[in-house]
Amino acid sequence: MNRFTASLLLTLVPPTAEIAIRLLYRSMKVDTLGWELLQESIEREQSVIYAFWHDQLLMMAMGYRGNRDLRTLISASKDGELIARTIGRFGFQAVRGSSSRRGGEALKEMLRLVRAGSSLVITPDGPKGPRHRLKPGVVQLALRSGRPVVPIAFVCSRGYRFSSWDRFLLPLPFSRGVYSFGEPVYNQPAESFEAFTIRLQTAMDNVQCSAATRLEEYGLSAV
Repeated sequence: MNRFTASLLLTLVPPTAEIAIRLLYRSMKVDTLGWELLQESIEREQSVIYAFWHDQLLMMAMGYRGNRDLRTLISASKDGELIARTIGRFGFQAVRGSSSRRGGEALKEMLRLVRAGSSLVITPDGPKGPRHRLKPGVVQLALRSGRPVVPIAFVCSRGYRFSSWDRFLLPLPFSRGVYSFGEPVYNQPAESFEAFTIRLQTAMDNVQCSAATRLEEYGLSAV
C-alpha cells in the first residue's frame, strides 16, 4: 500500500465506520444487563478496567453510558491506527501498544492513567489470541493498579463471523443484541496471580453466558 492510499484510508474509513455503526445500532433491538452494578463507581468517579473479547469490538462504543474519560488499548499496527481514529469519533482516546508491540510502554502508560483517575478498556485476548482466553496483561494491570476489572459481553441474534483468529462479529441490521456488564472483579488480599487469572476468566465466561441466556429468553441463539 502506497502512502497516498494509506492516507486516503485514514481519512475516509473512520467517519464512514462511525456512521455505519450508529445506523446499525439504531436498527437493532438492544437489551443491557447489569449496568446498574456500575452506577456507584461511575457516580463516585472511580476508575475501573473494562474488559471484553476482541471479536465484540465493533459495537462496544455504543453500549457504554458512563463518563467519557476512557482510554482504550489499541494495537500499534496500521490496522490499529484505523481503529484508534474510529473510536476517537465516539469520544474515546487510545493508548497504542499490545503484548507484541510496545507492550511495556503501554502498560506503564495505562498504569499512570488509571492511577490518575481514567478508566481503561482492554480486549484481553488480543491482538492475536487465543480466542476468549485471558492474557497476562489485564491481570498485571489490575494487580499493580488495585483497580477492579469489569467484564463485558455483547452478543446478537443475527450476524456474520469473519474467518479471522477471533471470528470477528459483524451484527446484521434489525437483529436483537444484548450487552451484559458483570460485577467488578477485585483482586483479593494474598491472592496469587494464577488464582486471580482463573477467577477473572470465569467472570468473563459468565458474562458471555448471561448475554446469550437473555437471547434464549426470546427464543433466539447467539451467532
